[in-house]
Amino acid sequence: MESIVFIIYLAFMLGIGVFFFVKSRNGGEKDYFLGGRQMGPWVSALSAGASDMSAWVLMGLPASIYAMGIGQAWIAIGLAIGYTLSWVFEAPRLRKFTIAANDSITVPQYLSNRFLAKNKALQIVCAVIFLVAYTIYAASSMKACGTLFHTVIGIDEKVAMYIAAVVILVYTFLGGFNAVCWTDFFQGLLMLAALLIAPIFALAVINAGGGAASAAELPENYWNLFANWKDIVSGLGWGLGYFGMPHIIVRFMSLRSDKDLKKSAKIGIAWNVLIVIFSVAAGCIGHLLMGEIADSSTVFIQMVRKLFPALISGILLSAILAASMSTADSQLLASASAFASDVYKPVFRKGKASDKEMLWACRFVVLAISVVAVIIASNPNSGTIMGLVENAWGLFGAAFGPVIMLSLFWKRFNFAGALSGIIAGALVDVLWLVCLSHLGIYEIIPGCAAGLIVSVLVTLATPAPGKDVCDLYDSVDAIE
Repeated sequence: MESIVFIIYLAFMLGIGVFFFVKSRNGGEKDYFLGGRQMGPWVSALSAGASDMSAWVLMGLPASIYAMGIGQAWIAIGLAIGYTLSWVFEAPRLRKFTIAANDSITVPQYLSNRFLAKNKALQIVCAVIFLVAYTIYAASSMKACGTLFHTVIGIDEKVAMYIAAVVILVYTFLGGFNAVCWTDFFQGLLMLAALLIAPIFALAVINAGGGAASAAELPENYWNLFANWKDIVSGLGWGLGYFGMPHIIVRFMSLRSDKDLKKSAKIGIAWNVLIVIFSVAAGCIGHLLMGEIADSSTVFIQMVRKLFPALISGILLSAILAASMSTADSQLLASASAFASDVYKPVFRKGKASDKEMLWACRFVVLAISVVAVIIASNPNSGTIMGLVENAWGLFGAAFGPVIMLSLFWKRFNFAGALSGIIAGALVDVLWLVCLSHLGIYEIIPGCAAGLIVSVLVTLATPAPGKDVCDLYDSVDAIE
């Protein structure tokens, strides 16, 4: 029965892709990459959330809470704070700035247009980081699909990864941004329902005496939120990622109006806070319900299968499939749009590519990244789901977060500062991960610090932007 539910769910996702392919097959790159800036508040809010909360929120974070205790909840706290601040401070100005900056449809394009730059170096550097980070990020989603199908249905993990990749590829390939947002909308609702229902039912069973582990049997300091200062600092550092996460902030750019943005912010923040709270609850309640299990990443899966009959568990476990697919599709589209719009068209085709050619270039990149992501995910040495997400999240946050925020709120900021800041943030993040990860501090923190410092110093050491750039900055306040 669970496998039948999965098949129906996958068919529904494919149907959305086909629908938007038929509906918008005559549209241009703006329709494919940004939905024509016509996204409503509910779709944008849940799409932004679902594209953020990949399978790690149903498998990775509960696994960390299950294994190491409530101290890992600082990740959830950091994410809730960062997400809220990004909607309140970043979203309104970014939406207006992308319109003023020659109606930019990608983050690299916005950063170049923000400084009226003819130099393509910034766009190329951004596109390269996109391709690397999104391939790693997408691999985590593919790995989650493999674990889910193997645990529930018993099929080979690699085969499951191939199936999931094909479904994601098809509806992203066909429908573009509209298909991605609408599938994310339904998947966001399903994720929230699953995370609300499972822990509440599990807690009721535990209170009735059906738990396998008592509080006394849990590891020392399991319930101590303040046991380790490094967990606190690193957990809060996760919130920095939101300011530079392209597949999330592109939703800010797609909204129809400032009024819709305010409504979308309320919906999105509420959804995010509920999701992270109940993700933490799933980990600790799952430990009390089932005691010790061999693979902590399956705690949510095993909890659901223990509590509910096959039909209900199939629906709830589809939330993991939803979480994996909703993030992977957004990542594929964001990286492909960056390459097609910011490298292929201006560098390889010198601005002469037609809309149809651009769409096919984008689709080729979607295919290439999907193949590489599956190869990484199928490698047993590629790391955990949470580990892959952590690496990609840190790289994006360090490279783009400080630069995007400075571009929105500092009139003196210039092209040289932006380019230097992106490179410095990315390099420090990677070097810290490779050389200093044993210190226990999440690499996004030194990466963001380096990006911010270098951006400011280089900007102050180089000529101020011209009058035309300053006029563009001033024009943003007039946009509705």
